[in-house]
Amino acid sequence: MKEVFLETHNIKNPFTGFGQYNFYLLKGLYHCADPSIRFTVHTQKKEFLKQEFGNFFNYKFYMGLRRYPALRLRKKYDVWHSVNQNTKVEPHHNIPYVLTIHDVNFIEEISSDLNHPRNRRFIEKLNRANAITYISEYAKQSTHASFDVPKVPEYVIYNGNPSEAALDLSKYTPVNKPEGNYLFTIGDFWERKNFHLLVEMMPYLSDFKLIIAGNNDRPYAEKVRERITALKVEHRVTLAGRISDEEKQYHLKNATAFVFPSLREGFGLPPIEAMRFGTPVFLANATSLPEIGGDAAFYWKNFNPEDMASEVQKGLITFQKNKEIHTQKLEQQAALFNWNTAAKQYLEVYKSLL
Repeated sequence: MKEVFLETHNIKNPFTGFGQYNFYLLKGLYHCADPSIRFTVHTQKKEFLKQEFGNFFNYKFYMGLRRYPALRLRKKYDVWHSVNQNTKVEPHHNIPYVLTIHDVNFIEEISSDLNHPRNRRFIEKLNRANAITYISEYAKQSTHASFDVPKVPEYVIYNGNPSEAALDLSKYTPVNKPEGNYLFTIGDFWERKNFHLLVEMMPYLSDFKLIIAGNNDRPYAEKVRERITALKVEHRVTLAGRISDEEKQYHLKNATAFVFPSLREGFGLPPIEAMRFGTPVFLANATSLPEIGGDAAFYWKNFNPEDMASEVQKGLITFQKNKEIHTQKLEQQAALFNWNTAAKQYLEVYKSLL
């Protein structure tokens, strides 16, 4: 039996995109259960994962000191999968190496200087890779646009849908339960998410409320709060913070629309979660989002708040005129993204290197 090491320490942050990706990839590999491969998972969440997966995986406790070359893991695995492009943990041995690239936002957000330490580290990972996987065509194209990618096998493997399985909410009461029409969004509070534009849109949507969920303890959240106060929409905009899976699915299902004006997305999990419930989604016409939403989603042509509000109003009228057809399109688009399918594709990548 061959051993594949999964560097999955970002599973410690389950409310982030990386954390969701780490966990659901493990879930897909668990369900696929290839008898020829044994996995070792690098994590601080051993007990949590054992409750979910039992002893299907081996577990190696993550320690930050393993970032340093002298303290790298000495065991020689058959394949090493760098699941998270931002990790500083690398194998001690020269072994088959899979690199998954989610996005290269750092080239714009940190530095475009290829000699910057962040970029040098990424280039080292590229040059180490024997196979590269991307979570979208956009992630692949933007990587090639900014870096000299080695001539190794490359694969686009789409993420699955974290909300593919509907939870039983028949007896569930959400913490935030607005009356009437409301918009919902969720994500990390980074500037690129453009949550402040949703707030600036609200004066033009007087019949709607807005719930923004996510870890709003980041500095960008202050900008969002300032816009809420300045525009006097405190009674219509709720910053919900981190929410449970039950709360998330409740809003994905019951919101009038899901809104996601993000500027830079390597994939964008929340839109497919909303589409799975037939909820109309409004997305930025940028980066990977048109690739994910297809022709089932509505797209903002620009980021002028008044124009954004107009697009929402027109889109919802269009949706209601042919609700059954639009709902079916949304559900069909969401069904294209499945974690078991993704896991099978990753298994084929591992086997190609064994």
